[in-house]
Amino acid sequence: MELIDGKKIADTIKAEIAAEVEKMVGEGKKRPHLAAVLVGHDGGSETYVAHKVKACEQCGFKSTLIRFEDDVTEQQLLDTIDSLNADADIDGFIVQLPLPKHISEQKIIEAIDYRKDVDGFHPINVGRMSIGLPCFLSATPAGIIELLRRYNVPTKGANCVVLGRSNIVGKPVASLMMQKAIPGDATVTVCHSHTNNIKEICRNADIIIAALGQPGFVTDDMVKEGATVIDVGTTRVPSTLTKSGWKLRGDVDFDNVAPKCAFITPVPGGVGPMTIVSLMRNTLLAAQHTVY
Repeated sequence: MELIDGKKIADTIKAEIAAEVEKMVGEGKKRPHLAAVLVGHDGGSETYVAHKVKACEQCGFKSTLIRFEDDVTEQQLLDTIDSLNADADIDGFIVQLPLPKHISEQKIIEAIDYRKDVDGFHPINVGRMSIGLPCFLSATPAGIIELLRRYNVPTKGANCVVLGRSNIVGKPVASLMMQKAIPGDATVTVCHSHTNNIKEICRNADIIIAALGQPGFVTDDMVKEGATVIDVGTTRVPSTLTKSGWKLRGDVDFDNVAPKCAFITPVPGGVGPMTIVSLMRNTLLAAQHTVY
């Protein structure tokens, strides 16, 4: 069993990006600039945005954080997006999800200029990805693909099962895994809450990508010997062993599943760091104008 170290790979990629940025600046080009819009005080979102700001520093980016309280109106948010779209110094920006219930997340996503949509959520980016055109890839799926690439996990002709059909992870990673590329060229099955015989389907998988948000869902009797398991789950569960009173738990019963695997990602330290570094890569591409 080989542990896929997402933190190590992410640190390597951030160093690669930082070197590219210094080269750009040395050539007289502007330093990449990422902005983040954060609404309210959700603990997970606060932590995630703080990690993004730190990653910007490590990559040599300029960063801006715009904060609103939970009672911000949808129109105020849309006006902010309009100003970020028009700001020539901002190469890319994100609006951290989830948003309060009185705001339409889809309306917010579609208001973002797709050429600055470094989260890869805009329908234009999603559509271009689905047919294999250059675009900003959704950060978590892009991070998963990069982990498979850097660990040389065989994907050509492999049976890949994706657990979950979200617009942010399940659907895009399934699309990427079936494309004519390496990593890719896999035969992909997408399972969800209404899938019958889910254990039997998983047992035939060479690669399982678990993105359900259900802690410990994937058990050892669902995984065949020599499979690769990518755990996207990051659910906070109560813990008496940590100061915070909680710990992150993945969708995979790691202790029992890991001995059967050729490769497996831990939680934390697997896919999570790669999500943030994929956002950094998209911001670099936006600054270089190499996608659009």
